[in-house]
Formats: sequence, C-alpha cells, structure tokens
Amino acid sequence: MSTLPKIDIEGLQFEWDVEKGKFLFEGEDAVLFWISSAMKTFFDTIEEVSGQEATCLVMESTGYRQGAVVGKYFENMTDISIEKIAGLITNTYASAGWGRAYVKNLDVDNYTLTVQLKDDWEYKIHQAQGKKTGGNFLAAHYAGIFTGLFKTDIWYNILHHQIEGHEYTTIEYFPKEVNVAQNIHQLARQKEAEQIEMLEKVVEEKTKELKELIKTISSPVIPVLEGIVVVSLLGKYDEERADELIVKTLYNLPKHKASYLVLDLTGMDDNLTPYTASMIEKLGCSAELLGIKTILVGISAQLSLEVTKADIDLTHFDFFQSLQHGIHFALAQNGRRII
Repeated sequence: MSTLPKIDIEGLQFEWDVEKGKFLFEGEDAVLFWISSAMKTFFDTIEEVSGQEATCLVMESTGYRQGAVVGKYFENMTDISIEKIAGLITNTYASAGWGRAYVKNLDVDNYTLTVQLKDDWEYKIHQAQGKKTGGNFLAAHYAGIFTGLFKTDIWYNILHHQIEGHEYTTIEYFPKEVNVAQNIHQLARQKEAEQIEMLEKVVEEKTKELKELIKTISSPVIPVLEGIVVVSLLGKYDEERADELIVKTLYNLPKHKASYLVLDLTGMDDNLTPYTASMIEKLGCSAELLGIKTILVGISAQLSLEVTKADIDLTHFDFFQSLQHGIHFALAQNGRRII
C-alpha cells in the first residue's frame, strides 16, 4: 500500500509516519476516526453512562473550553484582523473534516456574529444516532473561540439545527457573562437535589405504607366472647394515632354488639404520653356513653405511676392485672363463667 508522508492542502500540512503510527496536522499529533461508526459509538457510550442531560453539559463545556484554547492561540496576533482569523479557522476546520462553517454579520465593535454550520461532524454523528435534535458542542466551541478573539465573554443561541430539516445550523453569538464551571456545578447540585427528592418521595411512600400497615395491625378490635370486645394498646400514641384508635373502636363496638370493652395495656411502653392517658379516658368515657362498660387490664406498676403523674382520673373504670381476669369479670357480670 502506498503512503504519502506529507501533503499540503491550501497551505495546511498533513504528515504521516506509519512506522511510528503517527498522523500530524499542522505539525501537531492528531487522530482520525470514522464518524458514523467509531465516533457514534463513543458518543453513544457517554450518553448511556452519563445520561442525556449530563452528556449535553459535558459536550457544551468541552466544546467551549477547546474553543477557548483556539481563541487563546490567536488572541495575541494583533497584526491580523479578527475577520481574517475567522476565515483561517473555518478553512482549517473544513480541511480537518469538521464540515463547512460560515461566519456572518461579524461586528467587532459590538462583539456579535452569526455562524452557519453545514454537514459538520456533530450533525453527522446525531444523524447516525437517529436523533431529531442537534447538539451544542460546536455552538459552544465557537463561543470559546470568539471569547478569546474579542477578549470578552461570548455566549450563543442556536436558532435552528440542520438535522431539523434546515440547510444550515444557525447560531447567534453575543456578549454575556458565562462560567462553564458554574454550569457544571449547577447541574451537579441539580442532580443531587433530584436524587434527594427521589429518596424523600420513596421514604414518604414507604412511611405512608407503614402507617397504613400500623393502622391495620395495631390495636385490633377483637370480639373474644359474646358481648365482650378486647382492644390491645401497643406502643406509644401521638395525637393522630390516638384519634384513629378512638374512631375505629367506637365504630366497631356496635357492630360486635359489645357490652364490655376490655382495654389491654400490657403492650404499652412505660413512658406514657399525655395523648395515651387522655385517649384511655376519652375512649372509656365514649364507650360508656354507648352503654358499654370499660375494663382496664395489664397495667404494670410503672405504668400505674405514670397514669398518676398524668393527673388523669381513671378510677371510675374497673382494673384487673391480666386479660384473663378482666374477661372472667365481664362474664360474671352477666352471670356467666368459663368452664
């Protein structure tokens, strides 16, 4: 296979050193990739790993910073006009396979211009990917270039993309304070906020599920014998849980034709909350208004002290040490017993 060690195209030097595996463009190491296969795979992988939004910012930031390197190279060439430099850059990029770029409406005094891109490599990659919208690498790249040439911050607005069916990708450039690092930081904070929001949503959903489960399995209303209903109080009660228990119990007592409500306090914590003490009194008194007698069972010595400290009068209820004693008492009131 024949090789050309060096070639000049419109003043631009291309060199090859096959022995060393080197390709030089204008004396600098360069590399060649197939756009629709190798480069497409490269971009596909970045987007797959990082996500579309992060990839967009990566491309924009990279394009801008690479453009700033080019602008920095030319900014001290005071003997060449910006118009001339713009022509050199677009011709150089065309020779490197970046597609055609046309600089229009260049206003050096007001730091504005329009760039039209046609058949650039970014467009070709997106076309190979089957995308319907264009990218922002090259748009940001020229913003970086002219930031260096104008010595002022330049940003861009894409009017339309070639991939959308237009002849060119058309981009407007104008002065604007922009910090690519801040954009990256902003996206990172946004991603963190989204992750926190997602976790908070999961916690909220699980908490809701847990509350519903607690409602279902805690303090069940159990009809143990004809006319006798047992409600076991478990754990601590806040205002919401106490109100739910009262409503649930009073709703179910008539359904079970209860004459006696046995409140089993065996499973309660010794740390009696004001809501729990108030709930016991309120529930017992409400049941008695329905003609149902309330019996309290399973009060420990520690719990009895806490009830006394809470200054709640429960003396009008009957008390028994165990659930068994309470049920036997309720049966005896109706002249019955377990044999």
